[in-house]
Amino acid sequence: MLETLRWKKFSVLDKGFVCLVDVMGSDSAVVQAARVSYGEGTKKLSDDRTLLRYLMRHEHTTPFEMAEVKLLVRVPMDCWRQWIRHRTASVNEYSTRYSIAIDAAQETEPAEWRLQSQMNRQGSFGFAPQEAGLQLSEEERVFQEQARLLYESRIEQGIAREQARKDLPLSTYTEAYWKIDLHNLFRFLKLRMKSNAQYEIQQYAKIIGEEIVKPLFPLSWEAFLDYNFEALTLNKLDREVIRNLAAAGTLPASEQQFLDAQVSAWKELARCRERDECLEKLKELGLVIR
Repeated sequence: MLETLRWKKFSVLDKGFVCLVDVMGSDSAVVQAARVSYGEGTKKLSDDRTLLRYLMRHEHTTPFEMAEVKLLVRVPMDCWRQWIRHRTASVNEYSTRYSIAIDAAQETEPAEWRLQSQMNRQGSFGFAPQEAGLQLSEEERVFQEQARLLYESRIEQGIAREQARKDLPLSTYTEAYWKIDLHNLFRFLKLRMKSNAQYEIQQYAKIIGEEIVKPLFPLSWEAFLDYNFEALTLNKLDREVIRNLAAAGTLPASEQQFLDAQVSAWKELARCRERDECLEKLKELGLVIR
């Protein structure tokens, strides 16, 4: 599987890619690290899958740090800014002080221009009308072309690369080697595969998870989905609301019954993100009627 995947480029967005450079370890390496703590006797009590699921379920993270993945990625600079915030990896990025900037920029199709969400200040919701999208894409094309011509003109005039690059748009692609252990990779994927993550970084995370991590670490991936990525956590206040609904005999409940059963800390708030998140959890569980 490693030889099949190594250096295979998975296309992302219009000009980006992800490819596996190397991997250290496997599901077996995680199991081996865990069993060091308990001795050989553990082998008789549980098989690899059961042990991996136990580790993930109870957040015993250290054994997952014993496996590592090294990737080569090509990603737009604005997306890379989000990516690099995950400071638990070793990174070596393409240098535009040393080399000419990559001649590629992410282009947006007319139907792909997203509108600002009115509910989430850092998210998007819906799409711009087609006519507006056509104009936006054309304006983008002209801007990117002019920015590249300006950059190349400076280079031809002998301007230092470190200064010539300063007006390149954030849509310009960069490349980087990114090496990370499996535990911290799962933390990255949990955040960036979620539907509320920015669309562009979602696409990279899904490729990494489904095309690289899943085939290399199938048992760990299964446990990650079951107990982490697709898990639903109930906090103290969520449980209090459920107990209130159960005591009132109103399960499943209507949204009004949910509001009647909310905790006192929320009642005086016109807007409350905690309350909204609790409501969505209970709807997903079928405890509040959609």
